[in-house]
Amino acid sequence: MGTTTTKADLVNAIAGKTGLTKYETESVVDAFFESVIDSLKSGKRIEIRGFGSFNIRHKNLRDARNPRSGEKVTVAPKDVPVFKISKEFKHAVSDSLKNGIE
Repeated sequence: MGTTTTKADLVNAIAGKTGLTKYETESVVDAFFESVIDSLKSGKRIEIRGFGSFNIRHKNLRDARNPRSGEKVTVAPKDVPVFKISKEFKHAVSDSLKNGIE
């Protein structure tokens, strides 16, 4: 734990598994990200079976406190993107971590 996988790492891994060039793979990864963003912008939910779902969640107007000053502030309502992992994804990751498999 504690390490980060970057977009470049994903591109390299996918290119190695598919035989596509890194340039082609990066185009596919970029297109995927753009498609997810565009769908969420238009209010659509995205569900990828066995992986998870992307959705927009509405956050209501609320009162909060500035952690430095303790001053009370009002946080405006907003819509935020959320990702919920599937049960299969969750079990695959948790089982491999329990067994020490990478």
